[in-house]
This record gives sequence, structure tokens and C-alpha cells, in this order.
Amino acid sequence: MESPNRHFVHIRKEALKFSSAHMTVFPDGTKEALHGHNYSTEAEVELGAVSLSEMLSFATIKSALREVCENWDEKVLLADLCPFFKKLNAPNGSLSFALCGKNYLLPIDEVELLPIENITCENLAALMLRLLLAKLRHTDGFRPALSLAITVNESPGQGARAEWRKAP
Repeated sequence: MESPNRHFVHIRKEALKFSSAHMTVFPDGTKEALHGHNYSTEAEVELGAVSLSEMLSFATIKSALREVCENWDEKVLLADLCPFFKKLNAPNGSLSFALCGKNYLLPIDEVELLPIENITCENLAALMLRLLLAKLRHTDGFRPALSLAITVNESPGQGARAEWRKAP
């Protein structure tokens, strides 16, 4: 019997989620109203083998994913690289900003400024993938991975996936 040469591990746990508010910006400089989602996340890792020597640590991946989710949970997510986003002077402990012609003042500890252009599922998945790779690349528990895909869903059946593949 022939053995498969591609193996995939899926990680989708109830605890690997975050609830956040955001405003998607459109190319014409308009935006959605401030609203929120209960985001869920998933990770898929491709392995070349499932031998003991190539064993993948689920705990390492879940821990890194949980850390990102906790950082984004119960926050207003703002895209720091958005061309329509401008920080304004604010009292200590606050963030004042303009976005698409509207001004906002929020407690700084309830905001997460992200190094992306827009708060969309596509951008959140891509950023989460970059953050996870930075945490996982040099850990033994991730060494056998051939690829890593991260999915961020903003509601059941609606989300985006970003994928990294190890160079040959």
C-alpha cells in the first residue's frame, strides 16, 4: 500500500478567537461605521512525514496563536499604515485620530495599532501569519513544517486565509 507524501494538521479551537471592533476603509476614502466581530482562527500545517523524528508540536503553534488572539481581543483594531489614518494630539492615556474625515478619541489601552493598511480579514490573516512565523521559525516544535496557513473568519463562512511555504 502506498503511503501519502503530504500530511496536514489542522488546529481550530474555541479558545483561539478574538472579539474586536474595526472600520474597513475603501479606496475612495470612505469607510464602514465602527462595528465588531467575534473572529475565529484556524491554523493548517503541512508536513512531509509523520514519523516520530518529524513530530510537530501542537502546543507550540496553539500557544503562539493564542498570544496573538489575546493581544487583539476586546480591542479596537486600527490600521496604522492606512493613508486615511492620522494620529492627532491627545491627552495622556488616549489616542486621538482622524479616519476618513471623522475624528475619534479612545482610551489607548483599548486600541491595537496594527502595521497594515486596512482592517480586513485578508490583512488580519496575513499579519497573523507573519507574527506566528516570527515566533515559530526558530523553535524545534515547528521545524518539520513545510507550510503554514492561517485563516481568520469574521463570521461563519466568511473569512480569509494567508499561507507561507518553506523554500525548497
